[in-house]
Amino acid sequence: MKRQNSMLQGSAIKSIILFALPIMASSAAQYSYSLVDNIIVGRYVNSYALAAVGSVGPINSFIIGAALGLTSGFSIPVAHAFGAGDKKRLSHYAGNSISLALCVGLVIAVIAHLFSRPLLRLIDTPDDIIGLSSAYVNILYYGIPIQMLSNNFNAIARSVGESKKPLYFFLVSVAVNFILDLVFVKELGWGVEGAAAATLISHAVAAVLNGIYILNFNKEVNIRREDLRLNGKTSLRQITLGIPVSLQFTITSIGSMCLQSVVNSFGSSVIAGFTAAGRVEGLTNIPMSGLGVATQTFVGQNYGAGKFDRIVKSVRKIFILDLSVSVAMSIALYSIGESVVSLFMTEINPEIMDAAMMYIKAISLCYSMVAILFVMRNTLQGLGATYANAIAGAGELIGRISVAFILTPLVGFDAICYAGPAAWLFADIPLIVIYLTKERQFRKKIALSKT
Repeated sequence: MKRQNSMLQGSAIKSIILFALPIMASSAAQYSYSLVDNIIVGRYVNSYALAAVGSVGPINSFIIGAALGLTSGFSIPVAHAFGAGDKKRLSHYAGNSISLALCVGLVIAVIAHLFSRPLLRLIDTPDDIIGLSSAYVNILYYGIPIQMLSNNFNAIARSVGESKKPLYFFLVSVAVNFILDLVFVKELGWGVEGAAAATLISHAVAAVLNGIYILNFNKEVNIRREDLRLNGKTSLRQITLGIPVSLQFTITSIGSMCLQSVVNSFGSSVIAGFTAAGRVEGLTNIPMSGLGVATQTFVGQNYGAGKFDRIVKSVRKIFILDLSVSVAMSIALYSIGESVVSLFMTEINPEIMDAAMMYIKAISLCYSMVAILFVMRNTLQGLGATYANAIAGAGELIGRISVAFILTPLVGFDAICYAGPAAWLFADIPLIVIYLTKERQFRKKIALSKT
């Protein structure tokens, strides 16, 4: 099979960086959905609306993150088949993942609507914003099947070495989101419901464009009608790989919801500041996250091809690269934090700004730990060892809960600012141990192959 976007030869670092750049841009495009919603809602509605949109973040991660995590697992066999040069198996796994993503997405959408308001109550969402929060998420949740399809199409493209086309499609959807946000929120005055509707429509645009590309124009994937029929054995394997990734999002989100419940006790201004700072942090996370996703594709393809020596040598270089990037992002986060946070307000609110800057300063001191998390987690995911995601998620849960319920009552909001670093540390330790175990296994196979 001719593999035009193969990462099996040449400089690993060069391949990963070139592959990661469009992913970073795509991630920035995806991230802008919530960022634009927050800025426009904060500026053209009020700080209560900003707090309402921000307070649903952990719940969205719990529900939507878990759904999208499944699709990340669905695509792992696609990368392995591509590395092995098995085009028939590749198309089979890709086609099955599309149908599986749609079916699972519909089920999750129904469950999400049933439990959205109870979850908002569970995290002690203030009474003055719970109505707005509920209205916002219940519109977004209609789009869960659409988002799962879009994410799955995107994951298939990346598995076969294509990261540029998804970028183009997300840029179109971002433009749609921005225009509709202005129309629905600023011009028509639809408030948080307008922001949610704009996001929903833009996700649909991305899904349609990604779907057309994968089904009709990607030369590495040839999905036939029979490939789209759900296969029980294949579905079981893909779900088995996807569940641990999904659990990682779910478990991590439980910790975030616990933390959010504590943040909510400080009032709407602190919630708004915490929300704005979190959006800035997410922006500076993109380069490290992009390198992580590229690493997953690189490792997946080379694992499928049996190139264990290439994996071992390259992961160490990637590790150093990502740590270097984390230092640069720490400096950027600290430098631009105040300016970006101010975009969320028409007039500077000192209480909102103080909370935001306390959070940003704490995170910028500890960014190297999240770089380790991205490299180790995505490497193991590329190997198909997705159980490590669930273990890392449990570590993050322990870190956040410890801060939320033990340190915050003693220290106050300062402790909340270090919840992220605590979560990263508790996730990094098991991931490093699991990877080093895998590396020893690879070294034994490499030694045997030379004898």
